[in-house]
Amino acid sequence: MSILSLRNITKSFSGNAILKGVSLEAERGEFIALVGPSGCGKSTLLRIVAGLDHADGGEIAISGREVSTVVAADRNVAMVFQSYALYPHLTAGQNIAVPLAMRRLTATQRLPFIGSLVPGQRQIRAEIQRQVRDMASSLKIDHLLDRKPGQMSGGQRQRVALARAMVRRPSVFLMDEPLSNLDANLRVHARGEIVELHRRAGVPTLYVTHDQSEALSMADRVAVMIGGTLLQLAPPQEIYDNPAHVEVARFLGQPRINILETRMDASGTVRFGALTLAAVNAAPGETAVMIGVRPEFVRLSARADGILKARVERTEFLGSEVIVHARLDAIGETIVSKAAPAEAATLSADMPVSVDIEPDRAMLFAMTGRRLRAKTVAIASTLEKAHG
Repeated sequence: MSILSLRNITKSFSGNAILKGVSLEAERGEFIALVGPSGCGKSTLLRIVAGLDHADGGEIAISGREVSTVVAADRNVAMVFQSYALYPHLTAGQNIAVPLAMRRLTATQRLPFIGSLVPGQRQIRAEIQRQVRDMASSLKIDHLLDRKPGQMSGGQRQRVALARAMVRRPSVFLMDEPLSNLDANLRVHARGEIVELHRRAGVPTLYVTHDQSEALSMADRVAVMIGGTLLQLAPPQEIYDNPAHVEVARFLGQPRINILETRMDASGTVRFGALTLAAVNAAPGETAVMIGVRPEFVRLSARADGILKARVERTEFLGSEVIVHARLDAIGETIVSKAAPAEAATLSADMPVSVDIEPDRAMLFAMTGRRLRAKTVAIASTLEKAHG
């Protein structure tokens, strides 16, 4: 059974459609990363789930309960913001205790002096403090409980924000780019911590990020949003290897996928140099198509018999790999290859090279962006031996 269910969520601001019928289901303990360019609607969707914004249409259900019209405080949803949203005048311990105090203490019991005179208030406060200490200990921040946010590093503030979200034991976790304010090294470390905390909590998590490496390394499934539309929701490897839309293929992958326009004949055959593909599900009369191939499946060499001819433009040394840019002779477009340093050692600027593509890794897209099913029909005999 899905713990979180979103059905056809729509939202517009000043007549501009921000969300265009977004639907997804999150199972118990599932981690879903929402990725996409700035302005695609990721954070808006998160705020609607949290109850901080209201959708124009659609339904939200949590644990089978319809909550579209329920106020944020009654949804049992915890959200970690990009800025962490800690109260600067409160200590870490007091910040973590806020959601428990708001839920368990009455307005009178929360008053500084009068509250202590209300029967049962001290016992509730003691239980809240015990839970705060337990949560802080599990996140290894118990030594920070007496510090205020201004006295902590970015990583420490992030842990306090996570502790405040987790201590209330919510039905759903929502995280809006919680690592964006950390430096690169700390972000990598924090990814593992968040995934571990998520697994221990055992509740579904929606994690908004613009960083594709975060999404692919942390999530059980990745949801790619472009222009307010959810284009694909799938496990990381599936969405990387088999993008359903050219915009999904373009967004995921570093360097970006090579997309080259070409033509298809009336029989649905595409000839790309010495490589011939047959489209299985092309629309009648469709002639203009795009071939996509990721840089790691492009090989450049001094051989004279590759699929295409090109000339090296430049190389980028990145330590464990080298990115090579080459301009194709036939169409004047640039194709990018990812190679090991040893493979790229013989390549230099302005050098003529042959381009080989792993045929089973070539993708075919219609000009509308949808993925076409394709199969390799023929390839140059020299390449058959190379890949045989």
